[in-house]
Amino acid sequence: MSSMAFSTTFFTPLHDFNQSRTNPIPSTSFKPSIASSKSPFFQHGFSQQTSFNSPKLVLKTRSFSVNARAATEKTIYEFTVKDIDKKDVSLSKYKGKVLLIVNVASKCGLTSSNYSELSHLYDKFKSKGLEVLAFPCNQFGMQEPGSNEEIKKFACTKFKAEFPIFDKVDVNGPFTAPVYQFLKSSSGGFFGDLVKWNFEKFLIDKNGKVIERYPPTTSPFQIEKDIQKLLAA
Repeated sequence: MSSMAFSTTFFTPLHDFNQSRTNPIPSTSFKPSIASSKSPFFQHGFSQQTSFNSPKLVLKTRSFSVNARAATEKTIYEFTVKDIDKKDVSLSKYKGKVLLIVNVASKCGLTSSNYSELSHLYDKFKSKGLEVLAFPCNQFGMQEPGSNEEIKKFACTKFKAEFPIFDKVDVNGPFTAPVYQFLKSSSGGFFGDLVKWNFEKFLIDKNGKVIERYPPTTSPFQIEKDIQKLLAA
């Protein structure tokens, strides 16, 4: 597929955060974790004093052309994951689809808006070839503590989510799920190698390649035009 241009809002590198004077962040530690939720030394995605429940940060924006990365010859279709019911699912079943992959949490300040908008986009574009794949993760503020059954009930009952929800995973650290190792190694950019918080998003084209990566504060509705471009390609 030919390269495609997307205009996207990104986090600036972490060292730029403290330089912002528009809406300075409270003087707290802002350190993403590389620890696993399975480790006794597990640390939250940010320090406990820093909350993402009501993100009001004024961040710099960058616009640039993004091409499908050639960091790896692999595609998303080479991975098998477990769904919310612990059944194996080969991601090859989504060949030819545009995928939006999101690490979700049930108790985050971003939960309501993201689940609602993800459900809306899925309902609007699933017949045209969009699939939203949600991966619960408890590594950020321990905001996804429930069992798979509780997570499924929460998403499907409160938000009427019909898109696939998978088994809880680690997205950072030594126990990172292989599919997330692939997603991160294929995107890079200003984010480095870490998923920063709940609801970070990866957009995958019909060939199984990572096309774009969005920070947690980018709402699903802000990605709609990029999704439409890939669906039309």
